[in-house]
Amino acid sequence: MAHDFSGKVALVTGAGGGIGRSTAEAFAAAGAKVVVGDVSVKGGEETVALITAKGGTASFVRCDVSQDADVQAIVDHAVKTYGALDIAVNNAGVDPEVAPEAQWKLEDFDRIHAINTRGVFLCMKAEIAAMQGKGGAIVNVGSFASVAGVVNKPAYTASKHAVLGMTRAAALQYARAGIRINAVCPGGVKTAILVDNVGTSAEAAAAVGAAHPAGRAAEPEDIAEAILWLASPVSGFVIGHGLVIDGGLSAQ
Repeated sequence: MAHDFSGKVALVTGAGGGIGRSTAEAFAAAGAKVVVGDVSVKGGEETVALITAKGGTASFVRCDVSQDADVQAIVDHAVKTYGALDIAVNNAGVDPEVAPEAQWKLEDFDRIHAINTRGVFLCMKAEIAAMQGKGGAIVNVGSFASVAGVVNKPAYTASKHAVLGMTRAAALQYARAGIRINAVCPGGVKTAILVDNVGTSAEAAAAVGAAHPAGRAAEPEDIAEAILWLASPVSGFVIGHGLVIDGGLSAQ
């Protein structure tokens, strides 16, 4: 589906690669001015370069979503630079491979929740404030782990359950204010995070594909397309929803 976001301003966190980069590029291709946020300066600047090379409009702000000041700064940048904040995609997150639960360190738990849970909380807080009185759309990036347990990943699973819970609660609070809040919940996606978890071998890739009834992991573009749909007027009656995009994984 072709979307038209001309005149809109979209902010995407974790846009230095993977789902975030594909989403930022897709919004720019559809006419939006895009604010690219990422903790990686190199990745963020590369995303902006990819967008501007195709005639799009984008700028980069380094943002650690676990830090309130960073989050407020990137939202302020969107409003001051482009005049508004119409769409926000809270995609930044981590999914580290760690030891079994009994061997976990507290700092592992805290880091996952600082980025995945606190990060979404801080982003929504600042984004909703910027959208008050004008309306807008927010899409949070959850996970298959938002709706099911993942073996050996209790902190990650808890953090992604929290993303969906915050999405639903905030959506109810702000629906009548014209701010639509939803989430996407992807299964395995071909990103650097997946490679870090399973490795680069053909056998690992085949195993990931075999786990999904679709027979493959998702491409980042598969998730980006769903995000654009949720942010667009055609999904105007979709509020507080967690859209599972997992190739049938959770239907098993």
